[in-house]
Amino acid sequence: MQQYEMTFFWTAVACYGIASFCYIFGLLARKEALFNCALSFVVVGVCGNTVAIGVRWFFGVSPPFITISESLAAGVLIAVLIFLISQFFARNIEATGVLVLPVCFVLLGWSGSMMKGLAGTLPAALQSTWLWSHIFAATIGFSCVLSAAAFGLLYLLKEKMVGGRYDKLPDLSTLDEGSYRFIAGGFIFLGLMIVSGAFWSNQVKGSYWGWDPVEVWSLINWLVYGIYLHLRITMGWRNRRLAIYALAAVGVMIISYWGIPFMSENFHTGFRIEH
Repeated sequence: MQQYEMTFFWTAVACYGIASFCYIFGLLARKEALFNCALSFVVVGVCGNTVAIGVRWFFGVSPPFITISESLAAGVLIAVLIFLISQFFARNIEATGVLVLPVCFVLLGWSGSMMKGLAGTLPAALQSTWLWSHIFAATIGFSCVLSAAAFGLLYLLKEKMVGGRYDKLPDLSTLDEGSYRFIAGGFIFLGLMIVSGAFWSNQVKGSYWGWDPVEVWSLINWLVYGIYLHLRITMGWRNRRLAIYALAAVGVMIISYWGIPFMSENFHTGFRIEH
């Protein structure tokens, strides 16, 4: 079973890596054919990613998002799916793959380096519908803000570059609006992540908030995106400043979501690494 799982898993990693190369060099060389090639590899990668998670889920005794490795794989899958789905609702945004796919490639490769065998019996603390809500909201929230950062990157590129593929990108106001919409969605889901996590914590520990480092950083992330919305809606910020803000904020999101559990022993570390 594990051999098949790893075959599909590393196929997904390879496909995301090739797609990343195609998106980056397609934009630099302004070659339309590379974008079409990239999309094909993304679709194959999503299939491999999905099957690998499905195999692990079918043969395991716990949902495939308990360890950090599993959480990374699930988060990457949702992020790439949202990237693909968004292309059906907006034209000429394929170039967002220039950020989305490299990030997903690195995260999934990192996931593979930590991959272990199937977990044992699921602890009672993890047998909660609040956990499902917590993980679902977290992955959707991360996927939204990653897409927002990609729109921000395209805004900065289109602002300075002309000709070829850059002329086919949406206009600057559309890119700015796209980033805003994704961050608004991400803000909502990150809020749901915090609320559902609080209810889950209350079930397990008898308290809604324990100042766990991951809890604190999750709150900081939510506030960071809340500040973005405040700057845009109340202060009237637009365009370049918010594009840079979106790019910087997603870096903070990645560090807090997957990096903090490695830095200190805490509630999340115990459940996501030991089990």
